[in-house]
Amino acid sequence: MGQFARWLGRHEGAEFANYDALWRWSVSDLDGFWSAFRRYAGVGSANGPALALDSMPGARWFPGSSWNYALEMLKHDIEGPAIIAHSQTRPPIEMTMEELRSKVWACRAGLSRLGVGRGDRVGAYLPNIPEAVIGLLATASLGATWTSAAPEFGARAVVDRLGQVEPSVLIAVTGYRYGAERIDRSAQLRDISAQIPGLEHTVVVPYPDLEGAPEGALGWDEALGQPASPASHELVPFDHPLYVLYSSGTTGKPKAIIHGHGGIICEHLKVMTLHQDLGQGDRVCWFTTTGWMMWNFLVSGLLAGAGIVLFDGNPGSPDLLTLWRLAADTGVSVLGLSATFIEACRKEHLTPAQDLDLSRLRALGSTGAPLSAAAAAWATEASGPGVQVCSSSGGTDVCTAFMGASPVVAVRGGEMSCRYLGVNAQAWDEDGHPVVGRPGELVVTQPMPSMPVGFWGDDDGSRLAAAYYERHPGVWTHGDSIVFQPDGASAITGRTDAVLNRGGVRLGTAEIYEVLEELDEIQDSLIVHLEDGDELVLFIVTTEHRHLGDELEARIRTALRSALSPRHSPDRIVAVRAVPRTLTGKKLEIPVKQILQGADPDRVLSRGALRDPSALDDIVAAWRTGREAPS
Repeated sequence: MGQFARWLGRHEGAEFANYDALWRWSVSDLDGFWSAFRRYAGVGSANGPALALDSMPGARWFPGSSWNYALEMLKHDIEGPAIIAHSQTRPPIEMTMEELRSKVWACRAGLSRLGVGRGDRVGAYLPNIPEAVIGLLATASLGATWTSAAPEFGARAVVDRLGQVEPSVLIAVTGYRYGAERIDRSAQLRDISAQIPGLEHTVVVPYPDLEGAPEGALGWDEALGQPASPASHELVPFDHPLYVLYSSGTTGKPKAIIHGHGGIICEHLKVMTLHQDLGQGDRVCWFTTTGWMMWNFLVSGLLAGAGIVLFDGNPGSPDLLTLWRLAADTGVSVLGLSATFIEACRKEHLTPAQDLDLSRLRALGSTGAPLSAAAAAWATEASGPGVQVCSSSGGTDVCTAFMGASPVVAVRGGEMSCRYLGVNAQAWDEDGHPVVGRPGELVVTQPMPSMPVGFWGDDDGSRLAAAYYERHPGVWTHGDSIVFQPDGASAITGRTDAVLNRGGVRLGTAEIYEVLEELDEIQDSLIVHLEDGDELVLFIVTTEHRHLGDELEARIRTALRSALSPRHSPDRIVAVRAVPRTLTGKKLEIPVKQILQGADPDRVLSRGALRDPSALDDIVAAWRTGREAPS
């Protein structure tokens, strides 16, 4: 951040007193900010304005310019390993940038032999391993489009996603280990290969072996691992499709969201270099799978010249210090975890900074859900002195965050300290007026480079417009409820479509979860409001399978009443085995609410998108069993 500010002073004659002044310039002069950042970062080619058309949807960035994601990712001479990959399936792998380049050239040549070229699609059913990174970069180098699903997805969930874009090549594994457990995915892979329209070749990575591969499948080494000479990267326009990501699929068929080369390069490099201060000599690790946008974000650490640390396996095996050990052993500078994982570590009273050498760690990232003040306080102490705890919020839709942290802005527990540069995020009331200090609807009033190029198959843009611009034409409406403070700090209070409206008073779910996280007896929770009976139902998962007795129920009600209000006390408390979540860890508040009010579960969501599909059945059964019980 400091280097960019000094560069602006030297080259643009622009000086800013503080972060807020820099942010205000970045959103008041989008063309000036993004033109300056492109020159500072040395990416792409452009002679004209950064923003030729600023309407939403349909903004046009850097018209006439040429880009390639693989070109920008592979141009740095990174100190030490470019990739460090740890796995519970095979021994660790380290790869220098020179080795990574040679493997990308080999994969690129192999894909070309299989008929892949500009505009074609390559699919993946891969864990977070080097072959996934290599496949993405080789595909991007050709001007083709990458799309991936994690191997914990079921066959139907994968076909619902990848089948929309019809890849001609699928790169996959037949299994993996999750902790000590061997997970066989050979049957799922055979079904996927048979059901994806237009699929011509399946290439299997021996991870751990090729056993159970579909008939006619090729091995990675023979198809994509043969040495090849360097080739020129295919230069493409700013909006040329780089990869397709997918919405969670909990409200119908997943949306296939197209992201372009230029938008991802600009947005990811901005966050990596200006907000996470990554550069040569740094290493970044984020716990993720290839089915979550954070994998795409993690891989982009190479854009900043930082090494990336990959992990595939169970983060709780053999214990919850697994990822902390990985960070210590590999010298990670920025470690990314989910808010739920951080909360689990807090409740286990872990002391990673005391037990491990985290001296190189300077930032701990959190995403996936709001990070409570209690969890943030624990993380600040447990990570060690000088480590900034950075909660952020964004989405697959933009493949980045709107709000997060900056090295030059102090963080208050339970809040995101700032809006990212170039992001004009606001909270609007029901009449479309900005509000500060109270919850409003999260909107973005100006375009961002990584806003979707479009949805796959949505040729007239009608589905895209309906998804983000129907409520406020010309303004991105994200679907979150948020509170902005006068200094720009913010906190997500829930999804706007999951806001609890009890007796005409709107209640945010995030504040309820934050209170419940303070209770050691509660491991997880989910709350829904059933309008048909004006009933507030709280589902809880107790630690160590404690019994939900009168004493615990009374403690829950007292905590919610005293910390929030009597309206926040539920009509019914139901103990369940697990809270239904997506594979990326998001609670299924809206689908659970719809199902309890009579909706058909198979119409409401795709079970293949769930971490534990049986948890949904359990929560419905538990609610029905106690339906007539008094609160």
